Amino acid sequence: MPQTTSAPLMTVTGSTLVLAPVPGRRAARAARAPGPYARLFAVPGSRAFTAGNLIARLPMGMFGISAVMMIAGQRGSYALAGAVTATGLAATALVAPWTARLVDRYGQARIAVPATLIAVLGSVALVLCVRAHAPAWTLFASYAATATTPNIGGMSRARWTHLLRGAPAAHHTAMSFEQAADELCYMCGPVVAAFLCSAVFPEAGTLTAAVLLLTGMLVFTSQRATEPPVSAAAHGGSPLRAVAPLLALFVPLGMLFGSMEVTSIAHLGAQGLGAATGLVLALQAAGSCAAGLLYGSLRPRGLRTCLLALCVAMALPWAAAATGSLPLLALALLLAGMATAPTMVTAMSRIHAVTPQGRLNEGMTLAVTAILAGISLGSAGAGFLVDHLGSTTPYALPAAAAVAALAVGTMATPAT
Repeated sequence: MPQTTSAPLMTVTGSTLVLAPVPGRRAARAARAPGPYARLFAVPGSRAFTAGNLIARLPMGMFGISAVMMIAGQRGSYALAGAVTATGLAATALVAPWTARLVDRYGQARIAVPATLIAVLGSVALVLCVRAHAPAWTLFASYAATATTPNIGGMSRARWTHLLRGAPAAHHTAMSFEQAADELCYMCGPVVAAFLCSAVFPEAGTLTAAVLLLTGMLVFTSQRATEPPVSAAAHGGSPLRAVAPLLALFVPLGMLFGSMEVTSIAHLGAQGLGAATGLVLALQAAGSCAAGLLYGSLRPRGLRTCLLALCVAMALPWAAAATGSLPLLALALLLAGMATAPTMVTAMSRIHAVTPQGRLNEGMTLAVTAILAGISLGSAGAGFLVDHLGSTTPYALPAAAAVAALAVGTMATPAT
């Protein structure tokens, strides 16, 4: 049977007909369309503001544990350390929406830099008060000043929204990346803080976090070309009425996070895991980070679908803990984490959709405030259940919070 060969490609150079080069595998690979994240970071200015965003975001996972280790180490009281950080969380819930409103009204650089300076000074004051054995009230006042820290995640999302107008697929990829970045920083931040406070000196975690926050914010805000312009709509009323139905969804989501962390710490401690507890807990954040990046390359799903998957995933740690198997629990936490990122990305997209023009940073900060409130409730509830029912049964709380989120999400967004 005669063999057939493809005819060589010909091209014209001047008035001469010559053989054209046949593209090889390397050329074929180069000709392929870039992936969604390559296209995302090809947007002019995106890499620069993302670098500042990540530097400033890492301290968000460092401040709390740094303050606890510093205060408890110097004052010998975890009760005092916990009360100080709880006060800071409450102050953040009150101040953050106002800071976000000012950012929307007057611009990111104009507001975020002085707000960050106040927060950094509060952190430095906390260190000095702890070192000087100042009265306890000075610790509360110093840490409360850190509540002016701008919502760097919200400002970054606002930039993507401004840059990717009319490109919903790219916007979905950007929001997924931001959620993955949240998880990565909250996974790595406590590890870095614990190392600095224990291996260097007790104040090292807080001081390093303050330097990173200020440096990252200066880098981020210096990228003026990608900053969203101030809109006249930003001087209108609060977007609270528009986002209120969805805020009820973020409260049980926050309860899920808070109760899962406290319950897992108690359960793993009861199992005698010791220092490896942090590594197991990191699996949940790692799963969420990986799922967030993957979700950004896929077609977005409806909110109800994501919440249904979340309900199933949150039942897994409860079932695994009942078996007493640590490997099963570790796997269950990984899978539970993988369900949270798609849910958060989709829920935040709903906030984007309903927030009035020019008020996006405030709308997202209100959602974060609702999450913080839920975390506080979930942590307190899980602690109560651990004290009275042991460390296994409280895994029912994050599962119940997921069911509550599904019910609220279905009522708030029946069409999704």
